[in-house]
Amino acid sequence: MPGSKKLYRYKSDCGRMGEVEGLFIATDEEIHKIICKEIYFGEILGKHSEVILKMQEGDFETLSDDQKFLEKLEDLLGDTLSGYNPLEYYQAMEGE
Repeated sequence: MPGSKKLYRYKSDCGRMGEVEGLFIATDEEIHKIICKEIYFGEILGKHSEVILKMQEGDFETLSDDQKFLEKLEDLLGDTLSGYNPLEYYQAMEGE
């Protein structure tokens, strides 16, 4: 169903600096919009880290598409459940 939401896990390896991870709710359309785009996360892995990551399909894992569950989860916790949501950083870049 187009526009239906899913629970995604985002994970990107930044080598010795660490990993960027997040758990959030989004649509397939929102995810596809940022694939192949570079997103500036800032200094999220420490001072002077300047994390810029190119979004790749393999960085995103679908954990659930149960709409009733996701609706309750989003009502309780919002769309970003933990960690970093690349969509929020992308939207911030678009707003500049």
